[in-house]
Amino acid sequence: MNSDRNFRSEFDVAIVGYGPTGATLANLLAICGVKVLLLDREPNIYHLPRAVHFDDEVMRVFQSIGIAEELSKLVRVNPGMRFLDPQGNLLMNWPRKQEISMHDWYASYRLHQPDLEKLLRKNLEKKKNVTTATEAEVTKLEQTDSEVLITYFDRKNQSERQVRASYLVGCDGANSFVRRTIKSDMEDFGFCERWLVVDVLLKKEKPELGDHSIQFCNPDRPMTYCRSPGNRRRWEITLLNDETSEDVTKPNRVWDFLSPWISEEDAELERSVVYTFRSEIAKKWRDGRILIAGDAAHLMPPFMGQGMCAGIRDASNLAWKLALSIQNKIGSDILDSYQEERYMHVEQYLKAAIRLGGLINSLDREGALVMAKERESGKAKMSSLSVRLGDSSIPNISKTNSPHQGKIFGQPKLSENKRMDDLIGYEPVLITRIPMPPLQGNRKTIDAVSEPSITPFLDDLNVNAVLLRPDRYILATAKTNEEINLLALLISQ
Repeated sequence: MNSDRNFRSEFDVAIVGYGPTGATLANLLAICGVKVLLLDREPNIYHLPRAVHFDDEVMRVFQSIGIAEELSKLVRVNPGMRFLDPQGNLLMNWPRKQEISMHDWYASYRLHQPDLEKLLRKNLEKKKNVTTATEAEVTKLEQTDSEVLITYFDRKNQSERQVRASYLVGCDGANSFVRRTIKSDMEDFGFCERWLVVDVLLKKEKPELGDHSIQFCNPDRPMTYCRSPGNRRRWEITLLNDETSEDVTKPNRVWDFLSPWISEEDAELERSVVYTFRSEIAKKWRDGRILIAGDAAHLMPPFMGQGMCAGIRDASNLAWKLALSIQNKIGSDILDSYQEERYMHVEQYLKAAIRLGGLINSLDREGALVMAKERESGKAKMSSLSVRLGDSSIPNISKTNSPHQGKIFGQPKLSENKRMDDLIGYEPVLITRIPMPPLQGNRKTIDAVSEPSITPFLDDLNVNAVLLRPDRYILATAKTNEEINLLALLISQ
C-alpha cells in the first residue's frame, strides 16, 4: 500500500458490525457529515431479543439521532428491580423513578432489541452519506499513516472486495475479528458463569408475574425474571457445572424450570439459549486508525442492564472525535481520549454488576448493604450509578480550570417546552448565565436570561458557564469572565 496517496479514501469511517453500537455510531457520524461504510456479515437484523434494557442517558443519544419519540412508543418504562430470598422475602429494592429524570426521560426502559435496530436502520436509510453492505465478512485489515485497506468477502456475489477508509471501528461483538487484528488482549475481572436465557410470548394476561424485574437470590439456583414490552417475558437461570447446553434447552426441561410461574398453557417458547456471561475489558481500544467499541471492547455481566448501554455510550463518545479528526479541526491525538475516558466508566459499571451478581448468587445480605443504605424497614434500597468519565488528554483543556470535566450534564426543558438537545443537535454548546456575543462558526450558546430553566443546573455546579461536548459530558466550566472567554475561544476553534 502506498501511504503517500494524495487523494481521499473512499470513506471517512468504515464500521464493522451493524448491531446497536455500530448503527448508532453510523447515525451520529452521518449527522456530523462524515461519509460512512457499514459492513456486516449477516443478511438481516437478528430477529430474537438480546439486550432488554437501556437507561435515560442512552435515550438522550437516541434523541440526538432522532428516533427517541418513535422508540418511546415501543418500549416499557421499568419500575425497577427487587431482590428476593428463597422464602420470597424482600432482600433489597432497586426502584427506578417513575417521574422524568434530569435527562428529561424516564430512568429505565425495557425494550425488544429488534424494534430498536429497525429504527436505527430506517433512520440510516435517509442518510445519503452512509453506505451499507450486508453479507460482507471482513477477512483482512491493513493500515498506513493515512488509511485502512479493508478486504471482505461478498457473500451475495461470492467475490472478494477491497475498500479504503480513513478510519475503521470494529463493533463486531464479543468474538471481534477487529480486536484480534489489533492484537488486543482482554483484562479478565473474574466473573464467568453459564446462564440459560428463556424468552416467552404470553398467550394470556399474567398480572401475577408483576412489572418489576425480580432477582431470585437462591444460592442453589439463582434466577432473574424480566418484564419486557407487550406479551414478552424473559427468565435467566444459572446453570450447574454438570448441566449441558443441549439438555437444558430441551422444551420439557425449560418448562420444568419455568413451572413455578407459567406453563405451556400460558405461553409459547420463543427461544432458549445458553450464554456465558463474562467480565472483560480490552486492554487496547485503538491501534492507529483502527478502533473497537461495544462488545468488541468490553463484556459485562447482565445484572445492571448496562451491556448495550456501554456500547451506545462508546458510540456517542467516539463519533464527534472522529468527525473532528477527519475534518482536520483537531489532531488525531484526540482519539486517545476515547479509551482514557470510556475504560474507567465501563469498569465502574462492570464491577458494580459483578457485586450485584455476587449478591444474587450467594444471598449475601452484607453484600446488599454495601451496595445500598439500609432503610428503617430493614430492607436495602439501591440507587442508580452516576459515573464520570476517566481523565483524558483532550487538547487545550489543561488550560482551563475544569473540576467538573467528565461529568454528565442534564437536559433542561427550554421555552415552548423544547428539550435542550433538540435545539442543539449533536454539537457542542456553551451555556452561560448572561448572553454572549455571536461565536465564530455559528457555534451555539444558551443563556439563563433567555432560558431561565438552565439556572438550577449552573447553580448545582456553582459556575457561571459550562462548555458541553456533543455527547453531553462537560468539557470545561468557568466562573470568571476571563475563563468564560476562554471557553468561547475553545468552542469556536
